[in-house]
Amino acid sequence: MRRILIIGGGYAGLYTAWGLERRLRRGEAEVVLVDPRQHMTYQPFLPEVVAGSIEPRHAAVSLRRHLRRTRVIAGSVVELRHAARTATIAPLDGEPYDLPYDTVVTTAGAVTRTLPIPGLLDTGIGLKTVEEAAAIRDRLVLAFEQAAELPAGPERDRLLTVTVVGGGFSGVEVLGEMMGLARSLVRRFPTLNREDVAFHLVEAAPRILPEVSDRPGRWVVSRLEHKGARVHLSTSLVSAVNGHVELSDGVTYDTGLLVWTAGNATNPVVARHSDLPLDARGRVTVGADLRVRDGVKVVPDAWAAGDDAAVPDLALSRDAAITTVPNAQHAVRQAELLARNIVAVLRGREPRPYRHRSIGVVATLGLGDGIFQFRRLVIKGLPAWFIHRGYHVLAIPSWERKAHVLAVWLVAAVFGRDIVALPQRTDPRRAFVTGGEPVPPSPEDSSDTTQDAAPIAA
Repeated sequence: MRRILIIGGGYAGLYTAWGLERRLRRGEAEVVLVDPRQHMTYQPFLPEVVAGSIEPRHAAVSLRRHLRRTRVIAGSVVELRHAARTATIAPLDGEPYDLPYDTVVTTAGAVTRTLPIPGLLDTGIGLKTVEEAAAIRDRLVLAFEQAAELPAGPERDRLLTVTVVGGGFSGVEVLGEMMGLARSLVRRFPTLNREDVAFHLVEAAPRILPEVSDRPGRWVVSRLEHKGARVHLSTSLVSAVNGHVELSDGVTYDTGLLVWTAGNATNPVVARHSDLPLDARGRVTVGADLRVRDGVKVVPDAWAAGDDAAVPDLALSRDAAITTVPNAQHAVRQAELLARNIVAVLRGREPRPYRHRSIGVVATLGLGDGIFQFRRLVIKGLPAWFIHRGYHVLAIPSWERKAHVLAVWLVAAVFGRDIVALPQRTDPRRAFVTGGEPVPPSPEDSSDTTQDAAPIAA
């Protein structure tokens, strides 16, 4: 029986495995999926996790629960040797081992791209995982708790200053949601007011949200500024040593929370630890049918989709250099076609090319506010926010997760936003070890929830 190895359990990996389970005859092939996390992260919901609009676990979809005919391996692919049809697996516990396969599917996804900026790795936190989103929320709520007991001054200003670097969808959405959470928190602290809280959005390009047109993009900037944010365009982060931010426009200030959303990088196992052909950006080169190609030559038994694949965008151009943008729309639809094409080739048929026209882009700017654009149609404010929630509750996999998310939203609509933080979850044994002795919390308590970097990102 042939073995199909899927590397990565994100959007593309989960939907490819799902599609293969539906289409493969029993005994026709074995499907193996490798990922260090046992869930698919629904990343569009991470800003809402930060805001407390949904529970962290509701933004994660269990792989084992929904892939009932797929062998799920909790581990990382540390080396891929396709010429030998072998992958080296590093399990979460135990020694690495070689796993032979017949067909490989690389859907490892992207990882956070960092830059050699002084202090960034010590101060900043990304927004790729549920753990990071929960940590951002805990740090923001804890900062309010600490600042409420301090007199007005530099230390209180630092605690209540938030910086988001990156003006794409993740950066804009998490900024909007954090500002909404801050407004809810201020009402619970009599010693604080809205003027005490400062939000900065830093973007190196002269505009934000590159997938929307210029005029709606300018409206988003003015909307964020109206809510109290300071937007720095054509500006880059120069230094963040000890939380002291220096920007290229000359602005300097101290920040208590630095969220980095400035771009993605190809997964290291694809870019540096495989023998598959890559483009200049480190992505696997594929044809429109999602088969890996070395120039015009098809690499047998190798497929790729999602953020780490350079998929030609036939809906925009016949030029193979024009590739699909890395978003969930493309990842899910590429995965569905990928499963069909793999089965077709196994049965001696020709694969079909990938072609998908965008159904629009939508972003939330906080509770009750958003923007939606489909070609020339632009919808703003509350209607766009409803479109955002409606689209994503339909898009998140499984009826079980849809029901959970809808239930939490309904409760929040009646009783308000949840402002509880659990910063001690990063050190749950503290109370046990100290025997109840009071230990002052620190902002770093909730900054260590991110997992160690792994070659395969969910």
